[in-house]
Amino acid sequence: MGTTNGTKISEFLLMGFSENRYLQLLHALLFLVMYLMALTSNVIIITITTLDQHLQSPMYYFLKQLSLLDLSFISVTVPQSINNSLTGNGYISYGQCVLQVFFFTSLAWAEMAILTVMSYDRYAAICFPLHYELIMDPRTCKRAVVAVWVSGVISGTLFTTATFSITFCRAKVIHQFFCDIPQIVKLSCSNDYLAVIAVNVLIAVAALACFISICLSYMHIFSTVLRIPSAEGRSKAFSTCLPHLFVVSFFLSTGICAYLKPTSDYSTALDTVLSIFYSVIPPTLNPVIYSMRNEVMKRAIQKLMLGARSMA
Repeated sequence: MGTTNGTKISEFLLMGFSENRYLQLLHALLFLVMYLMALTSNVIIITITTLDQHLQSPMYYFLKQLSLLDLSFISVTVPQSINNSLTGNGYISYGQCVLQVFFFTSLAWAEMAILTVMSYDRYAAICFPLHYELIMDPRTCKRAVVAVWVSGVISGTLFTTATFSITFCRAKVIHQFFCDIPQIVKLSCSNDYLAVIAVNVLIAVAALACFISICLSYMHIFSTVLRIPSAEGRSKAFSTCLPHLFVVSFFLSTGICAYLKPTSDYSTALDTVLSIFYSVIPPTLNPVIYSMRNEVMKRAIQKLMLGARSMA
């Protein structure tokens, strides 16, 4: 367990968004709506990419992994936050906080990694269509997914070890709706959070490398697409790729801003807003951005719905 002035810490207090009871209930309602949206859309994607034989290409295999990550990622923080708001009890045990930090940081990195793999998959499909099946063969796809999950575990282990090696000298109050590392660091003594900064910088550099890789992939895709004679084909490619770039940029920029900005003794509304931007919004929007605009996915969803209706 952590210590504060030599005393063991058994729990933390998550302050959430407000101490006003009506605002707490409003927050619980909004988060519940977003969680159900993310839960429903991601479960649908996982189901159809598993059952539909027309959706067994590498693109849909990676999309299924993204949906698994999104579903897990939002489930780490949001249900706990909804429960805290409904009960008016923001306490979380030390062990629960450790697990939340581990799973949150593991899944956050795994999301970045799978988005990088997905951009490379699109690059191979569009720029090297004749060699695509050779480049993205089943063995390569499985190895890529294993690397995504393993790298996530490594990231989570580094963050969790560094964060909870801190000696906590201040009150056990976390001004956030979950155990967010930037807020936990504010409870530390002197400079013993330097290990956290080192891990933050390491992961930020790796994330930027992924982002550069994604940008390069899409630059090659755009240059190839511009040579397509059909204006409709170009429009379709751009309408698909540009939202992907937006989601990645949004997720990465808000996360890096929150984790690398100078530590302050005071929490601001910006801290809370940023945390929503990188923890809640991406898992909710990803299914829409990556699949609901896809005609093949739409037909598969309609087929699933019609099948469920006929069975009923």
